[in-house]
Amino acid sequence: MKLGVLVSGTGTNLQALLDAEARGELAPGEIAVVVSNRPGVPALARATAAGKPAEAVDHKQFAERRAFEDRLLAVLAARGVEAVVLAGFMRVLTAHFVEKFPLRVVNTHPSLLPAFPGVDGPAQAIAYGVKVAGVTIHFVDTSLDGGPIIAQVAVPVAPGDDAAALHARIQREEHRLLPQVVQRLAAGRYTCEGRRVVERAE
Repeated sequence: MKLGVLVSGTGTNLQALLDAEARGELAPGEIAVVVSNRPGVPALARATAAGKPAEAVDHKQFAERRAFEDRLLAVLAARGVEAVVLAGFMRVLTAHFVEKFPLRVVNTHPSLLPAFPGVDGPAQAIAYGVKVAGVTIHFVDTSLDGGPIIAQVAVPVAPGDDAAALHARIQREEHRLLPQVVQRLAAGRYTCEGRRVVERAE
């Protein structure tokens, strides 16, 4: 299955996917293109270094969200993309985009959803005083981080944690979990019964 990875920043989650693919751990998934809504970000350099097509579609160049999404869709279609991974992609996608890939758009988020959606999940967790944070990988729908949950890993909040320290520990779990989920997605192992994601055994 050909995958398109959408990014906006440093690309550490992308790197986890690239490394997994290099080890043969994404098959039958294959990263076909990496697209950023922000030109010049490190994630694009990571993609290029790995020999992957890398393109920027600057959202600021489009007056309307639909036009931006149409360009994204065109770039993905040109590479034959069948599923999309949001790996630190900081734009909310509308139904116009998501409906082109039913149950084939996944996102990773640094909290135990439905707690702390949106930006700065670890900072929200610290501010709220929770004892356990974590990472969630979920299907994308038109809500903000509200799609059906595929997988979660809990990360304890340590005494004295600040947002950066907590986020670093969450990322370690995120970088392990995301490639596993993407591989299983590519293998067609997930179905959805309402909000409940069911994984088919190998």
